[in-house]
Formats: sequence, structure tokens, C-alpha cells
Amino acid sequence: MANGIVRFSEFELDRGRYELRRGDRTLKLEKIPMDLLLLLVDADGHLVTRDEIIERIWGKDVFVDTEHGINTAIRKIRLALKDDPDQPRFVQTVTGKGYRFIAPVTVGTKVPVNGNGTTAIDSQHQSASTESSAGHATPDAHPAARRSPVVRRLAFGILAAIALTAVLFALNIRAWRDHLWPRPAKPTIQSLAVLPLENLSGDPAQDYFADGMTDELITMLAKNAGLRVISRTSVMQYKKAQRPLREIARELGVDGILEGSVERSDSRIHLNAQLIYAPTDTHLWAESYDRDLHDVGLLQSELAQIIAREVGSTVSISSNTVRRIRPEAHDAYLMGRYYWFSDNEKRSREYFQKAIDLQPDYAAAWSGLADSLLLPGFGGKILRDRAVGPGGEAAQRALALDDFSAEAHNTMAAFSFFYMWDWKKAERESARAVELNPGLAEAHHLRSYVLQALHRTDDALQEQKKAMELDPFARPWAMIFALIHARRFDAALAEGRMRAEAQPNNPDVRGFLSDVYMYKGMEKDAAQEMEISLQLQGEKEAATAVRQAYVRGGMRAVLEWELVDRRKKYREGHGSPLGLAADAAVLKRKEETLRYLEQAYEERDLRLAHIQYLPYLDFVHNETRYQAIVKKMGLTPPTER
Repeated sequence: MANGIVRFSEFELDRGRYELRRGDRTLKLEKIPMDLLLLLVDADGHLVTRDEIIERIWGKDVFVDTEHGINTAIRKIRLALKDDPDQPRFVQTVTGKGYRFIAPVTVGTKVPVNGNGTTAIDSQHQSASTESSAGHATPDAHPAARRSPVVRRLAFGILAAIALTAVLFALNIRAWRDHLWPRPAKPTIQSLAVLPLENLSGDPAQDYFADGMTDELITMLAKNAGLRVISRTSVMQYKKAQRPLREIARELGVDGILEGSVERSDSRIHLNAQLIYAPTDTHLWAESYDRDLHDVGLLQSELAQIIAREVGSTVSISSNTVRRIRPEAHDAYLMGRYYWFSDNEKRSREYFQKAIDLQPDYAAAWSGLADSLLLPGFGGKILRDRAVGPGGEAAQRALALDDFSAEAHNTMAAFSFFYMWDWKKAERESARAVELNPGLAEAHHLRSYVLQALHRTDDALQEQKKAMELDPFARPWAMIFALIHARRFDAALAEGRMRAEAQPNNPDVRGFLSDVYMYKGMEKDAAQEMEISLQLQGEKEAATAVRQAYVRGGMRAVLEWELVDRRKKYREGHGSPLGLAADAAVLKRKEETLRYLEQAYEERDLRLAHIQYLPYLDFVHNETRYQAIVKKMGLTPPTER
């Protein structure tokens, strides 16, 4: 039997070829789940304990998380077999002990299948039985044939009554059983993390496709206002992470985990997905899909709606509204997203443009192109002027093609806020983005900026809090920044210390924490955090200069050094006038501060959109020159609030 074929239900387990098959199709099953399935089947219906599984699969002296490994392997087996853990056909869980394979098993060699669905052996057996019955037929062979119609009707009535009684008895027993031992209620999932789909193609170059499918599925699910879905940036750090699901769920603050795999071959896609209730590691749902690449959008919409239904909610999208995208255009778009998230705007722009060339009505590709054109504008005046026209046109084109795209509305909001200083349009577009996709963290983050510029401070803080809940690892500094803008320095200090403790090697967190210490008058701490931030950025010489300046003349000497250094970089084409204004303002150099602010306005410095709520500029708010800049930008001066 070592190299034989085992059959159970519609499945075949071929030891010699190390394959699990269902009909003509070979099912994907990794090594550990396959080894565990063989172990369970070989046990011939007997219990296999968890200790036995560990010893046979991993060995005695093991230093991996076998608890999670066993649970994951069992889930993958059930996913392949489409087995329900609550009503299992194949793998039964014996709580606290182990597992038992409960399906009837037959052993033999592979048998060819006839066109009618029966095996050749079945056909031969059926033919032989028929011939035997015909060859030995006698008048006494079927005594029932000689019974009168009355007798036959009476016998049938008795049998029917017995059958009905048995059914009623069974129903009554089931009712009493459900009354005395009710089945546990299905766990409720209120928050969900979609872990990166595993690439099963065997080609690492296909990772972009698996990542893109993950991203699009998250976007679909996030449209559900009743379900908190963690954004892409935060879940991607768990790609290929061999860690317990409970631990991942705890770090992300969710109670549901969706994990799965995807494989693309030729013009087909095969996707596996399973939903886990993380607190108890309970399997709630699993399914496999085989689709044509032309139907990827429909598949994602269908999957999002099924998952929403499983967690007791709804997704506000109909599969009828999903536009069919050419596979080659979709492929180029996913590659563009891959480079976008790799901080390579130039390459992402090339692939977004390729997607548009292949399918001009591809709204998501136009939105991606707009983002890749607009982001470099933050790097300086020349880049801004070069980006504003094409970037704005691409953003407008995306909206014209799909007015229900939250991403397109968010891009237009960013364009209106940073580039055009059109505050009303920025507010309107950001509100629409949040309305269309309440789970889009980027939309909440940008809306926080917009509301702060409109002096709606409490609302701005709530939006930033929502963004942090949806994407806690994307911008760990964002809430510190928002609290600084609100002049709530004690809360900002508490937030900064908490974030620095959780992510001590994040240079942005340490930089903003340095700013908080400055506003609190804790100069030594401010200098230390600035030094740490520079070291984490790899600027060792600058970090040394900060330390030496502080020893020489305290925090003022540090700020003097920073202003000189920033002037040098600006002359070399780096930085912005607003950065120079910030350094001059902290040193309380009023004339220099106003001059740099005016220069920032003339250059249309994008960061000037934050001018109203930067605390270091408070001391010039009553200056005529400052108020003139604010009015020309279309903002309400602080004195008119």
C-alpha cells in the first residue's frame, strides 16, 4: 500500500505520485498538509494525536510553532477537500486530543473511467451480475412477482407508514437534541485582515499578481461600512510570515483573518480562500474558484460579497456593475501598482500608461497614472509645474470614466488641496471618497488635512484616528502630527512615546517626537530624538553635528546649524522655502520667516497647504504680510475664525 492509490468519496490520494486528485484535476496541496493527510488516512479511522503529528511531520527536537503549523495544515486539507469542520465528512477534530479521518477508504490501483462516469471494473461487475441473474432465472426466483395487487398495495402501505414513523421519530429526536444541546452560535466578525495571497505559480516573478489581487480584494471589502478592513500597507508586512494567526490578529486589532492562495496559468486563474475567526482559530468558510482571466473583476466582486455575507454584513457593489478588463491591461495595471508600492513612481507610471494604451476606458489605470504624476510634485517647483497639468487631466479622466471610484475622488481631492488650493472642492471630493469607500485609509488621512485647513479640528482628529485604525503601520507618525496641529502637545507627547516604544527604528516617529519635545520646552530630549532620527536615516555626519551643536550651545545652536544646513541643500536644489521658514520661525526670526513664506507662495510650495495649523508660525499670525498670503490662498485668516 506504500505506493498505492487510496480512494474516498470523489477523491484519489496517489502515494506514488504524491498527488491528491478530484476527477481529472490535481489539487494543490503543500508538503506538510499532504504528509498530514497521508498520516490521517493511514491511521485507518483511529485517532492521531497532536503529539504523534508533531513527531511524524516535524520530529521530536523541533523549534517551530507546531501548534499553528498543525492548525494551518488541517485548514488547508479541509480547504482542498471542501470539508466543513462543524459537519465533517473527512477530518474530525477530537477536541484537546487530535484528529481522525472518518471517510470510508478503499485501496487499489488507478482505474480508468468510462464515459458514463462508472469505472471499468464497475461496468464489468454490473454486466456479470446481469448475466448471472438472466442465466439462472426460474419461476421461483422472484416470488414477489406472483403476489396479487391487493397484497402488494397493503405491503407498500405498511412500509410507507413505517418509513413515515421513522422520519417523525428522527425529527423529534433532532429537535430534542437541539433543545438540550444547542449548537454554538457562529462567531461574529467585525474587523478583518486580508493576509497577502500566496503565489502558488512557482515563479517569484508572479508575486506582483498575487499582491495585486490582495490589494483589489481589500479595496472591494473595504466598501462595507459595517466591517473594518485593514489596509494593504499594514497587512503586507505579514507576507510569507510563519506566525500564529492569533498573534497577527492581535497586532492588527482584528477578529477575522482571510487567507488564501492564487495561481495563474495561461488564461486561467485558480484561487483558494478561507475565513478564520482568529480568537479561537475557528475555520468559518472556505472555497476554491477556477475562472478565466477575463472574469477576474467579477470573481473579486463575488468573493467580496460572499465574505461579507459570511460575516453578517453587505458589500455595496453589484457584480453587474463590474467592468470587464482585458487580462493584459489588468496585468499591466497590477505591475504599475507593484512599482507604486515599491516607491518607484517612474516605473509605475510606465505600466499605468501601458494599461491605458491597451484599454483606454480603464478608470483605475487613469487614477494610478494621476497619482504617479502628482506625487513627484512634492519634490520641488520644477517637478510641480511639470506634474500639475498631466496629473490633473489624468485625475479628471479617471472620474469621468468611473464616478463611483473612491480612489479617483481621493486623487482629485489631493490635487485640489495641495496643487490648486481649492478648499471647497477638496472638501467635497474627500467627503465623496469616504462615502464611497469608508474603509479607504488614504481617504480618511487626506480628509483630516482638509478639515484641519477649514478649522474643523475635532473632526480632523477623528478622521486621522480612523485612518490609523484602518492602516496602523502605514503612517505611525500621523496621529502625532495631527495632535501637534491641534496644539494638544501633552496628548501628542503621549502618542509619540507610545509609537516610539512600539517602533523604535522609525525615523519619522522619532522626528515628530523631537518636534513635540521642542513645543514642550524639553530641549535636551528634542535634540536627542533629532539625533536618533538622523542616525536612523543613515545621516551619521548630521547626527554627529547635532550632538556637537547641542554640547556647544544648547538647542538654539542646533537650530542655527539646521538652518545653515537647510539653506545649503536648498541652493543645491533640495528642500523647500517652507522648511527654511520653519527653522527661522523656531528661532523667532520674524522678518526671515515672512520672507521665506512669501517665497514659498511664489513657488507654489505644495506643503503651504498646511500653513494655517503649523504651531511654529503662530507668532506671525497677526502680521499683515502673513495674512496677505493666507487670503491669496483663499483660506480664512486665524483672526477671522
